[in-house]
Amino acid sequence: MTSLADAVSRYLRHVTVERGLSPHTVAAYRRDLALYATFLEQRGVQDPAGVTGADVAEFPTALATRESPLGASSIARVVSSVKGFHRFVAEEGLVDDDVTTTTRPPKLPARLPKAISISQVEALLAATDGDEPTRLRDKALLELLYATGARVSEAVSLNVDDVIEGDVVRLFGKGNKQRIVPLGSYARRAIDAYLVRVRPLFSARGSATPALFLGTRGARVSRQNAWLIIQAAASRAGLPMEVSPHTLRHSFATHLLEGGADVRVVQELLGHASVATTQIYTLVTADALRDAYGQAHPRARWRPGEREARAVDEARATEAGATAPTA
Repeated sequence: MTSLADAVSRYLRHVTVERGLSPHTVAAYRRDLALYATFLEQRGVQDPAGVTGADVAEFPTALATRESPLGASSIARVVSSVKGFHRFVAEEGLVDDDVTTTTRPPKLPARLPKAISISQVEALLAATDGDEPTRLRDKALLELLYATGARVSEAVSLNVDDVIEGDVVRLFGKGNKQRIVPLGSYARRAIDAYLVRVRPLFSARGSATPALFLGTRGARVSRQNAWLIIQAAASRAGLPMEVSPHTLRHSFATHLLEGGADVRVVQELLGHASVATTQIYTLVTADALRDAYGQAHPRARWRPGEREARAVDEARATEAGATAPTA
């Protein structure tokens, strides 16, 4: 009989080697399943065959009511990890049935992506102006994030050779899927300045690495470093909202669509597997049009809460349409 710990280890090897998931994603699975294993052990369950439907059904409640409760989105992610694990042990013949087939993650409210305006992006980027080595690096990083819509994990994983002649960059997304994205003149100039004036300086302080973005000691910039760089720039820019790497990704998509880009093109640039995911951004740009119309037209006043409710309905309809079976 396979123990719970051994089954989890086999599953993590599976998603690492056979499915080729990123180290970040595998680490998230490991954390999620550690929570699940602790929960099961507290109930006296030692192996996958001993897990019941009741155990799985009560796990989300335990996450929501523990001393440091998880939010709905985090619980949904953990439940998804658990379902993947149980599907794997059933397919491997470690158990007779998948006990999670009737388990549904908590229903999440439809949330529109948070983007900042073009002027706010410009203020953020201007906050990295300067000739100091760290400022030149920070500008290159932020310009690249906004120019390409890259996820922060994709940006910090870049190597120098991934910046290709002809003003394009090679990004490696989820599942190690590769896509080519244009850089734009501003980002290209910022990266060139960083490569010529700063990277050799930082590289000399550490061991040889092909990483594009380096810290002051010569090591690859981490995801956490990138967050701190963006938050510091937002603070200097005096932006009133919280700004994260994903804020720049959302802003990239929103501003492209507002500028007339086709949603399929934006899907390709973002590396979305489904166009339904990208279409959420069309609700953001439609919001801007509705706001302008509602302010200007005398017979187009929205009742309180009506616009938000309609946006949520449209998001749900879009997702339902994307997942509905075809004839």
